[in-house]
Amino acid sequence: MTASARLAELGLVLPPVATPAGVYLPAVRSGSLVFTAGQLPLVGGVVAATGKLGAEIDTSQGQQLAETCVLNALAAVHDLVGLDAVVRVVKVVGYVASVPGFTAQPAVLNGASELLGKIFGQAGTHARSAVGVAELPLGAPVEIELVVEV
Repeated sequence: MTASARLAELGLVLPPVATPAGVYLPAVRSGSLVFTAGQLPLVGGVVAATGKLGAEIDTSQGQQLAETCVLNALAAVHDLVGLDAVVRVVKVVGYVASVPGFTAQPAVLNGASELLGKIFGQAGTHARSAVGVAELPLGAPVEIELVVEV
């Protein structure tokens, strides 16, 4: 089954590609790899929630926001090469705006990792970094970058 078919089976639709907030591209291909810019949890051009994990945002909501980030990143990949060109997800880098003492960044990023597994199956398993940060653009709680092989 193709990634597009799995996405439809899950009842998910890729959003329009987010307009860059600066001088960069949403995704760039180099050889057989596609690198996405950091993707925020934008819905309709607006950050779906603001705040920090461990304060305004709980882990469960953070996981849902990470899923939104992944859909935005996949939209950038799809716009560049087509979703079904993805052979495997290579790496996920996630940034989690966190209050001091919050250490569940990996749990937040599980939302992204699990969704990639549902869409790509075994090819969705990947290397990952989960980084706690003080602030993210526009007050977003989560930002995610993808590297995929095509």
